[in-house]
Amino acid sequence: MKIAIQGCTHGELEKIYETIQHIEEEQGYKVDLLICCGDFQSTRNLSDLKCMACPDKYKDMCTFYKYYSGEAIAPVLTLFIGGNHEASNYLQELAYGGWVAPNIYYLGYAGVVSVNGVRIAGLSGIYKGFDYLHGHHEKPPYDDNSMRSCYHIRNLDVFRLKQLSSKPPDIMLSHDWPRGVTKYGNAEQLMRFKKHFQEEIEQDKLGSGPTWEILETVKPDYWFAAHLHCKFAALVEHEDGERTKFLALDKCLPGRRFLQVLDIGGPVENEDICFQYDPTWLAILKNTKHLMSVEKKPRYTPGPGCGERFDFTPTPEELEEVNQLFEEGFDIPYNFSQSVLAFKPTGQKPKISQVQQPQATVNIQTTQFCQKLGIQDPMALLVGTSRSSNMAASAFKLSNYINEKETNMSLNSTLNPDEISITEASDDNESDDVFDGNNHTKDAEKIDTPKKEEKNNLCGPISLPAPKQDDENDEVDVAALLNTEPSKATGDLFFIDQQGDTDAREADTGTNSAETETPASTPPIKKFKRRNVAIYSIENP
Repeated sequence: MKIAIQGCTHGELEKIYETIQHIEEEQGYKVDLLICCGDFQSTRNLSDLKCMACPDKYKDMCTFYKYYSGEAIAPVLTLFIGGNHEASNYLQELAYGGWVAPNIYYLGYAGVVSVNGVRIAGLSGIYKGFDYLHGHHEKPPYDDNSMRSCYHIRNLDVFRLKQLSSKPPDIMLSHDWPRGVTKYGNAEQLMRFKKHFQEEIEQDKLGSGPTWEILETVKPDYWFAAHLHCKFAALVEHEDGERTKFLALDKCLPGRRFLQVLDIGGPVENEDICFQYDPTWLAILKNTKHLMSVEKKPRYTPGPGCGERFDFTPTPEELEEVNQLFEEGFDIPYNFSQSVLAFKPTGQKPKISQVQQPQATVNIQTTQFCQKLGIQDPMALLVGTSRSSNMAASAFKLSNYINEKETNMSLNSTLNPDEISITEASDDNESDDVFDGNNHTKDAEKIDTPKKEEKNNLCGPISLPAPKQDDENDEVDVAALLNTEPSKATGDLFFIDQQGDTDAREADTGTNSAETETPASTPPIKKFKRRNVAIYSIENP
């Protein structure tokens, strides 16, 4: 299956789809799936744009609204996770994932789906220690604090993803980089092109501690990320011999390495995509529903010594219960519907300062999903009554339970000077306490089960409506990195973009780094292939 991986989207869907079309025409194959690693910006209208965390002068509707309204249809199934520049009010309606537009699917705060048998997990948002232990308590209209905290990852979502260790996904997505991943790639080259990373790398502060714990515990085959606006690759060797191939990509700008096409999984037959819920993840959601909170207070997930169940690896009985709930199959229903009016351009620049934020609302997709699985919708609790927010049993007392991984959190995510934040000062530009690497102990004994899940051949293709009509220095040794023969390595896949530390103003020079190659013959082993950025030729305005 041809999977296109995109770094930060920043609302540039049209340009990304144009780039994919260019690759398809040039290489002579069809891309089957697009994965976007955050900062998607699914803004339907100006009210959504008002909820995005950046100064008003930087807010731009971009092109997502066309795909929401039906003016355009995404030409390829598109999955994405959230970052730190999002239409947060819209994404909060879909806590467990859902369609944001025809053929465009959000994975939720955390989620796992299967695309033609390839299991894809994702974690939305970035890490900030002072919000990590809280429930998802935010709802629109936001103040300046909640507009940022709503996209900060939470310990429950990380805890749930770590329950996948006995059956790891093939692909894991995050917006943040896992902290310490630079140790497994060419960090020296990265620091030459991103000089402001040097101090954080040397102090082991670059990236997110919780995402590293997921990587260390779950050990997916592939991990894709974005956020830091550069291309970087690494090969993480785990103690048990397993390996995780890590790749971060840039944002969508001319001259930047923002997109790469990889071969993962089997070929797609007759262009039919089998898109399904993951039964293991459904069982984890159902069995941890009592841990969910929408309160702004610390809530600790269970660990060894707490007197409660802390290993939620699904048992055969729990999986059978999920099978009975989804007896008609695990195909993800196409139940998208428009809930607000889409943006209509007037030819004049909108006065975003005069726009009001929307009120909180629930989404029918989440309502139907929660009813079927027997869990509760966080937004429904927030909209209903604040007194019903205590979803869990009595909160654990630290005197009875100590999960040291969660009590030693750094307060901030990685500084990225290339980011736009809610204020003129960077949201990430604060001191950062080190996440203690000595606390990376396993919460539960692993159970050896097969990693791969058999494809369900009974699922059908997704049916979409028709669009509406409307008026070269110091490169990494790839062969050594992948442990393959030099003749089998495909191009220079793993290396840092030499222009990766330039900003949008430098990209305006129109530098074109489009790179192509003749597809290799069927390889004897799974490996990354060089299908890198075919940059659109239109220069930035």
